[in-house]
Amino acid sequence: MRESPRILVILSGCGVNDGAEIHEATLALLALAQRGAVVTIAAPDIPQRRVFDHYAGAEVPGATRNVLAEAGRIARGAIRNLAQCDPADFDGVFLPGGYGAALNLSDLALAGAAVQVDPTTAAFLTQAHRSGKALGAVCIAPPILAKVLADAGVRGVRLTIGNDPGTAQVIQALGQIHVDCAADACVVDADHRVVTGPAYMLASDIAQLFRGIDAAVAALLAL
Repeated sequence: MRESPRILVILSGCGVNDGAEIHEATLALLALAQRGAVVTIAAPDIPQRRVFDHYAGAEVPGATRNVLAEAGRIARGAIRNLAQCDPADFDGVFLPGGYGAALNLSDLALAGAAVQVDPTTAAFLTQAHRSGKALGAVCIAPPILAKVLADAGVRGVRLTIGNDPGTAQVIQALGQIHVDCAADACVVDADHRVVTGPAYMLASDIAQLFRGIDAAVAALLAL
């Protein structure tokens, strides 16, 4: 009997404006569970770049939070420090979006095409890629894969964030290929074992969001 695929989900905090997008993270966990995957949730043990009050709709000056501790909210406490995870223990990796991907897991929101990825996240993803693991990312997270793969000397990977011109240009500046994609679909680069999707970069509601994330999860597991 074929073993269940083992997938690591990397979160960037908790909350669309300063961490992992909760709908995307939760629906990814649901899609993975429905398809029989064994899921581990992890996050780097680093401070958030900012703290956002999602009720007031504003940044909270001087406030501090920890990415691992906040991501633990989504994981219901069952979360691991990414620095203590070994890519050899998993078959694939999935990154939900949320502004935390562009602020905590990377500095994409500040640096654009000069983006740098959090060292712990970069090291894990680089080793996972070199070990032939399948990599998935949705929403604003695909540029993280674009950067990590570029730094590993890999160019021409087909990725999507939907159809946002600015973010597409970042992906292209990193030597990868951006492919426009509908909200309820995904882009699969089988040669490089990478799956990406637009998620809330395009999805108009949570139902459409789930269709897109489920498609990305199905494609990831197929790799």
